[in-house]
Amino acid sequence: MKKIKIITITLLVILITMVSFFGVYVHTQNRMENKVRDYELDMDLNGARYVRLTVNKESTDVIKDANGNEVETDEEMTDEQIAQNGYTKESVPNNSEESLTTENYEKSKKIIEERLKAQNIGEYEISLNKETGEILVQIPENDDTDSFVSNMNTVGKFEIIDSDTKEVLMDNGDIKLVNVMYGSSSSSTASGTTVYLNIEFNKTGKEKLKNISNTYVKADDSTTEENNTTDNTSTEENTTDNTTTEGNTTEDTNTTEESSENQTKEITMKIDDEEIMTTSFDQPIENGQLQLSIGKASTDQGTLQGYIDQATSMASLLDSGNLPIQYDVESNEYILSDVTNTELQYIALAVGIVLLIGFVILIIRYKLNGFLSVISFIGLISVYLLLIRYTNVSISIQGIVGIVVTILLNYIFVNKILLKIKNSEDYKKLDNVKEAIKDSYKEFFIRLVPICISIIAFCFVEWTTISSFGMVMFWGVSLIALYNYLITATMLKVKAEK
Repeated sequence: MKKIKIITITLLVILITMVSFFGVYVHTQNRMENKVRDYELDMDLNGARYVRLTVNKESTDVIKDANGNEVETDEEMTDEQIAQNGYTKESVPNNSEESLTTENYEKSKKIIEERLKAQNIGEYEISLNKETGEILVQIPENDDTDSFVSNMNTVGKFEIIDSDTKEVLMDNGDIKLVNVMYGSSSSSTASGTTVYLNIEFNKTGKEKLKNISNTYVKADDSTTEENNTTDNTSTEENTTDNTTTEGNTTEDTNTTEESSENQTKEITMKIDDEEIMTTSFDQPIENGQLQLSIGKASTDQGTLQGYIDQATSMASLLDSGNLPIQYDVESNEYILSDVTNTELQYIALAVGIVLLIGFVILIIRYKLNGFLSVISFIGLISVYLLLIRYTNVSISIQGIVGIVVTILLNYIFVNKILLKIKNSEDYKKLDNVKEAIKDSYKEFFIRLVPICISIIAFCFVEWTTISSFGMVMFWGVSLIALYNYLITATMLKVKAEK
C-alpha cells in the first residue's frame, strides 16, 4: 500500500508537470491549439504600444441658413444646391481657439485615463504636454490593443434627438453610469445569452427619459386601422358621386392631419454624430435606465466575447464623458522590450541548473526522503506556474525575481523539514515525522510573518512592477504552505508508515 500511494502521488505530479511545461493541445480548425493559458507579461518584458495623440488642426464645412443656424441634411449638398436654398457654407475648425486651454488638456488626459481603467488595462503610462496638448500613452501589447487604440481619441459625444426635427433631447450631461449586463433568453427565434449596454441616467436625465418615453410611443394600431377605414369609405363615396365640393376638401384635410398625428414619433440615438439606432417606445420608462442589446442572443463563446468587447468599449466611452478636444492619432508604434527571449531563456536555464544541483544535494543528504521531496518540489513548481497564469498576474522583471525567491524559500522550508526528521531520535517512526513537520511549519512561518505583511502591502501598490512582485510572492507563499502540507508531508508520512 505504501508503494501504491507513493506511485499514485508521483504519477499525479508527473501529469501536472506535463500540463504546466508542455501544455494541452487540442485539434481546432485544422491546427493544434494549446488550451493552457499563456503567461501575461509586463511591458518591460513583452514590449509596449506607444500612441501619440495630437490636437486636431483640421476644419469641417458647415452649412448655415440665413439666420446663421446650422442646417442638417441627410445627403451631401452641392454648392449650387446650397446657393439655391439660400444657405452658406462655412469652414469651422474642429477645435475652437477657446477650447484649447490647459484645463481642457488636463481634462482630456483624465478622461483617457478613465477609459484605460474601464477597459481593465491595469498597466499604463500617460503623460501630457500642457503647452501643446499632446498626450503620450504607453499600454501593453495584446490582442485587444488595436481595438482600444482605435477608440482612444473618440470624443464620445452622446445624443438622443428627435428623428424629424433633429432637436437634441438628451446628452452626456444626463448620464450617471454606463455598464455591461447579460441576460438569458430562450425562444423559437433566438436562444442563448444576450449582452446589453445599460445606460443609467441621473435625476435630471431620469425625468427627461420618462417624458420622452411618454411622447415617442408607437402608434395605436386600432386607431390607425380605424383611420384607414374612414379614409377608404370617404374615397369610395367621392368616387361614386364624381363631385368635388369645398366641404369634402376640408374633410380630407382634417383626416390627413389626424392621420399624421397618429404616426409614430421616433428618436435617434447618436454617438459622435454616428447613428446607433432609431426607435420608439412601447411603454414609459420610469426607472431611469435604458438597456440596448448588443448583437443577438448566442451560445457561442467567441461571438459573445465579441459582443462583450464591443459593449465594454462603448460603456467606457460614455461613462468617462466626452473629450472637450478632438485628437488625432499622430503615431502608433509597437516597441520591443529591452529584454529579449534569449535572455529570458538564459535566466530560466541558470535557475534550472542551480535547482538541479540543489536536488542532487537533497538526495545525497537525505536519501529516499530527499528523493521524494524532489518529486514533490517539481510538482510545486508546476502548480505554481499554472497558478500564476490563471490568476491574471502580470509578470515583470520584479515578478521573475519573486518567482526565484519563492522557489528559494520552498527549498529552505523543505530542507528544514528533512533536517528535523533526520535529527529526530528515530526518523523512521511516523509520530516523529509528524512532529518534525509540525515544528518546521511553526518555526518557518512565524519568521515569515513580517515578509508576508510586506507582500500583502505590495499587492495593493498601483505601480505594476511592484504589485507584480507582491502578487507573485503572495501566491508563492500561500502555495508553499498548502502544497507541502498536502503533498510533501503526505509522501514523507507514507514512507514512515509501517
